[in-house]
Amino acid sequence: MFNTDKLNEISSKIKGIVNDSPLGDAEKNIHALLKGMLTKMELVSREEFDVQAEVLRNTREKLNQLEVKLAELESLQKHQQ
Repeated sequence: MFNTDKLNEISSKIKGIVNDSPLGDAEKNIHALLKGMLTKMELVSREEFDVQAEVLRNTREKLNQLEVKLAELESLQKHQQ
């Protein structure tokens, strides 16, 4: 069996070495670069997309209701003339 404490200790040491090395800086720089590129591409998170999709669904529903009401009002106006 593996000694979990020993594996965690080794993992922590490796993380410390990577974070203190140029490799740690490179990881931060790559992350910042990717984030900047995604921002320029105007990509949104899945959560934001879902929220906007729900807003669009609600807007379409409201538009459909208004179109029905407008048709009813137009019909009433034609009958009154």
